Amino acid sequence: MEKFPFTNIHPKAIIGKDVIIESFTTIHANVEIGEGTWIGSNVTIFGGARIGKNCKIFPGSVISAIPQDLKFDEEDTTAEIGDNCIIRECVTINRGTVDKHKTVVGNNCLLMAYVHIAHDCIVGNNCVLANCVNLAGHVELGNFVIIEGVAGVQQFIKIGDHSFIASGSNVRKNVPPYIKAARDPLSFAGVNSVGLRRRGFSADIIMQIEDMYRSIYVRGLNVTNAVQIIEQEAPKSEEKNIILKFIEESTKGIIRGPLN
Repeated sequence: MEKFPFTNIHPKAIIGKDVIIESFTTIHANVEIGEGTWIGSNVTIFGGARIGKNCKIFPGSVISAIPQDLKFDEEDTTAEIGDNCIIRECVTINRGTVDKHKTVVGNNCLLMAYVHIAHDCIVGNNCVLANCVNLAGHVELGNFVIIEGVAGVQQFIKIGDHSFIASGSNVRKNVPPYIKAARDPLSFAGVNSVGLRRRGFSADIIMQIEDMYRSIYVRGLNVTNAVQIIEQEAPKSEEKNIILKFIEESTKGIIRGPLN
């Protein structure tokens, strides 16, 4: 560990090999930091933080502060960050409550400046949250989710794998996997075909995904009838199973179609 002057590191914090901690940073007890991580100046890491390997945490960030939840009763909870994450200036990540006992950010995520991740959120791997994105409590993001800047996500919302959400959005309904969401109120704006191609999805699979979402959003069907058609007509695939499972579990509904 390389420790700069004027740092405050609790002796019971567990710091991995080759960690760099710059001046005016405070690290409390019950913190674990993986090897190769760089922590800039003026960072505060509270108890319950579990930070992976080779992360970069920029000045002003606050990790594992207690939840902004009046029901919180000093439960023993954590804020867990995976490997290879970049956490830019003034990001705040609160630890969990009795609900999940943890807040989780996966591997290879980029959280740009002023992102807030509230208690009990689960953020998947390879996600990008642009400047000033705010996640309320209990939000769940799949893998490869991209949310553009100054967007807010309401509590208990779920956002599916490979989804793309436009800047300035207010997310009040679940966002199914593989799609783009935009406009106000937030609605379906097509399949995220560019992102899917970049991640190696074949043209045939992307076309199948587009066909399924035509049934859900374009053909004028209600969601129940659209799901029945997909179950009967869409070819078997992992993507079909993921879409149907997401909709089945979205008991409070999914975002609207473009013409609703």
